[in-house]
Amino acid sequence: MPALSLVSVPGKRSAATEAVIEMERRGFSGVFCPSLGDAMSLCLTIAHVTETIEFGTAIQPIYLQHPAALAGTAGYINEVSGGRFKLGIGVTHGPVHKRLGIPVGKPLSDTREYVAAMRQAAERSGGMPPIVLAALRDKMVGLATEVGDGAVWANAARSRMAHSLGVISESGGESETDRDFWVGNMIPTVIDDDREAAAARNRSTMVGYVSLPNYRNYWAEAGYEEEMAAVEAALPSRDKDAIMAAMSDRWLSDCTLYGSVGEVREGVEAWFEAGVNRPILVPSSTSGGQLKAIEEIFAAYQ
Repeated sequence: MPALSLVSVPGKRSAATEAVIEMERRGFSGVFCPSLGDAMSLCLTIAHVTETIEFGTAIQPIYLQHPAALAGTAGYINEVSGGRFKLGIGVTHGPVHKRLGIPVGKPLSDTREYVAAMRQAAERSGGMPPIVLAALRDKMVGLATEVGDGAVWANAARSRMAHSLGVISESGGESETDRDFWVGNMIPTVIDDDREAAAARNRSTMVGYVSLPNYRNYWAEAGYEEEMAAVEAALPSRDKDAIMAAMSDRWLSDCTLYGSVGEVREGVEAWFEAGVNRPILVPSSTSGGQLKAIEEIFAAYQ
């Protein structure tokens, strides 16, 4: 079974809690909370309302909280949940930094220092849960192997995963399986028999990501130079239609899941086969919000 992504949406937090309980009952392998919304508070709730399901942040931005404070909260959640919590951290994206007025440094060195500071603080506060780094390109993947217990992508290209897992093996000196290294990926997912409508929904979701240079560089390295060049050409005019048109079916099918129940389930299996031991479906719907999309995934895995 895949894991699911869940956002703490204001006004619908009680419904999200009920959804988590149902995810556990139905046997989904985990629930992971992105930086949109209060991920740590949602994880604290999950710790108290569930008994067996794995859960964590994917991710908690490092620039929003002192490492000692985050270490204390993470250690608490991990202890009261019986060791089911994984702390996913990352630098998040430039637009977020700009909107919040957050000064940032160099992602690699800042992340390395942040993890070290958390581990040092945790020596006095009961220890740390497994630390999972948000990864995309090779240097951050290597750092995840150096200082972390896992790596989580968002919108990765499945065709690129063999390369990325090779970086993990090379950095760790042994296979990711032997090291029990946790590998996750957040996958935008739309279930609809109208395949074109489902694709359009995912394309709309991906507009914000293709607008980010680091993502474009990653996808260009993955073999989508033409698509990323077309996106870059459309960005100055903010032409959303042109940006979406630049997203080829080949690219979209490599980075997201969409279509019928059968097509989505086959796609999930393909992600497992690609070496991602925790595919995390990010539910979206052509006819409703997050909770409707989760219901559609529940129905797909009855």
